[in-house]
Amino acid sequence: MSKVIEQEVSVLASAKNGLAYFTANDWALIADKARRRHFKKGEMLVQRGKRGEGVFLLLKGTARVQISHPPEGRSIGPGEICGEMSFLEDNEASTSVIAEGEVEAYCLDHATLENLFELFPHLASRFYRSLATGLSRRLRELIGAPSGTPLVGTGRKRPI
Repeated sequence: MSKVIEQEVSVLASAKNGLAYFTANDWALIADKARRRHFKKGEMLVQRGKRGEGVFLLLKGTARVQISHPPEGRSIGPGEICGEMSFLEDNEASTSVIAEGEVEAYCLDHATLENLFELFPHLASRFYRSLATGLSRRLRELIGAPSGTPLVGTGRKRPI
C-alpha cells in the first residue's frame, strides 16, 4: 500500500463518526476498490431527490448536509460517510450534501460493495453495523436524546 493510501486509511480509521467497526484489512479493501472523487466548493456529492452513485467516504475537506430540520444542517468531514440512506434503501436521496470547499472522497457504488461483500461476508457485517450505529447517533442528535442515558423506568442504559 502506498504512503498516501496509508495516510488516507489512517484518517478514515480514526474518524470519530466514521465506519467504527472496520478493521485495518477492511480499510485496505475499500481503498483498493473505491474510486477517488474530487469536488469543488459548491458541488453536490449527493442531491436530494436523485439516486446516488453510491456512498462517499470523505478523505479531505468538509461538506454540508442540508436538511430542513435543523435548517442549518450539519457539516461532515474526513472519515465520515454520506449517501448511506439512499444506498441502504436503493432510493432517491433524502437530502443534499454540498462541498464547503475542496473535497476528496472515496466513492463506493452498489456493485463494488456487493462484490466485496460476497467475497468478504464479515466486511458486510461490519459495514452495515457501522452504518446502523452512525444513523442511530445522528437520529439521537436530531431528536436531542443523548446516548448512554437510562431508559425510562429501568436501570438499564440505552444501547449505543
